[in-house]
Amino acid sequence: MIVAATDTHRTIEAVWRIESARLIAGVARVVRDVGLAEELAQDALVAALQQWPESGIPDNPGAWLMATAKRRAVDMIRRSKVLERKQEEIGRQLEAEESGTDPAVDAAVEYGIGDDLLRLVFTACHPVLSTEAQVALTLRLLGGLTTEEIARAFLVPESTVAQRIVRAKRTLAEAQVPFEVPGRAELGNRLASVLGVIYLIFNEGYSATAGDDWMRPALCEDALRLGRILAEFVPDEPEVHGLVALMEIQASRSKARIDPSGEPILLLDQNRGRWDQLLIRRGVAALERAERLGGTLGPYALQAAIAACHARARSGEETDWERIAALYDALARLMPSPVVELNRAVAVGMAFGPAAGLELVDVLTEEPSLKGYHLLPSVRGDLLAKLSRFDEARAEFERAASITKNLRERDLLLHRAATCRVKPEPLNE
Repeated sequence: MIVAATDTHRTIEAVWRIESARLIAGVARVVRDVGLAEELAQDALVAALQQWPESGIPDNPGAWLMATAKRRAVDMIRRSKVLERKQEEIGRQLEAEESGTDPAVDAAVEYGIGDDLLRLVFTACHPVLSTEAQVALTLRLLGGLTTEEIARAFLVPESTVAQRIVRAKRTLAEAQVPFEVPGRAELGNRLASVLGVIYLIFNEGYSATAGDDWMRPALCEDALRLGRILAEFVPDEPEVHGLVALMEIQASRSKARIDPSGEPILLLDQNRGRWDQLLIRRGVAALERAERLGGTLGPYALQAAIAACHARARSGEETDWERIAALYDALARLMPSPVVELNRAVAVGMAFGPAAGLELVDVLTEEPSLKGYHLLPSVRGDLLAKLSRFDEARAEFERAASITKNLRERDLLLHRAATCRVKPEPLNE
C-alpha cells in the first residue's frame, strides 16, 4: 500500500506510538538491556521512515519493525566483544526468527509478547530508580512519549527529562537489573511501586500540579492504558483492578471538570449528565472484579469504592456521604496519612455537618507534611464558609491561592475568596 509521503509519516508516527512498547520489550528480552533495546527500536523506526515512503506500508507494520530491530540486534551482537560469549546462542535464535516467512515472523512477534511487556513494566519501575526516573522511563518506554512530550507534560526542562532517562538506563545497566518479572516473594512490593508510578502519572494528568491547564488528558489516557495492560497480565491481583477502577471512574468526569474556557468546575457543581457512562461501567466492573478476588480491599480499591459512590449518585445531595466517610475510615486504618485524614474530614463534614469536619481539619493544621499543601487551607476555607465565618474563610482561600502552582486553580481560589463576604443583616421595618 503506497500513499503520499506525509500520510506515510503520520502512519509511522501512529504505528510507533502503538507498537514501541511491544518492540522495546521484545528486543529487551533478548539483549537484556532496556537502553540498548530502545536504541535498536529507534533504528528500526529510522529504517521505516527511510523505506516505507517508497516501498509502502507493510501489511503488518509491527512485525516489520520487530524483525528489523532484531536484525540490528544480530548485527550488534556479532560486532560486540562484550557479548561475544553469547553470540552463537543468541545469534542462532535471532537469525531463525528473522529469516522466516512473514507468518513466522508474526508468530514470533506475538509469542510471549505479554510477558515481555510485563518485564518492561517492572524494569522501568525498578526500586533502584528514583520516582522521577521511574515516571520518565515508563512514559518513554511504555507510553511512547518523546522527551519533549514528557517535559511539556510535567513542566520541566527537556534537558532535565533527558538526563533522568539517560541516568535511569545507566543505573539499570550498572546495577545489572534483570529483565524479568519478580518472583512471588517480592512481587507485592514491586507491584506496589508499579501501581504508584501509574497512578502518579494519572494524577498529574487529572489535576495538574502546575502550569496553565487544570488537566492534561493525554497523561490520564497513558496511565489508563498502562493500567489496563497490567490488569490483563496479572489478573489475580485485586489492587491492579482497584487502580484501574479508580482511574476509569475518575476519568469519567473529565469533560465535566472544566468549562468551555478551561476554568475548573468542582465536583459538586459538575453537570453529571456529562460524565462518561461507559467509563463508569468499566470502572464499576473492575471494582467488582477486585471484590470477587476476595480479601481485604486495598488502598486503590477503597478509593475506587469512594469514587463509585459519587458515580452512582444523581446529584451531590443524593451522595451517600456516610458510606464515603466509613470508607475513608477504613482507608485511614489501612494507609494512615495526613492527606487521607484531610479527605476523611471533607466526607465527615458532608455527612455530619461542617463543624464536625472542621474539628478534624483543625487537628491537621500543625501537621508538618501539610504546611505547603494548598488543599488544607482550601478545605478549611470551605468549611468555615459553610459556618458563615466568612472573614476566616477568605483568609484561608487566599492562603491556598498563594501556595498552589496551578494558575487555573489559583484563579478559582481567589474567586472563592472574593465571594466570602459577610451577609448583611435584614433591615427591620
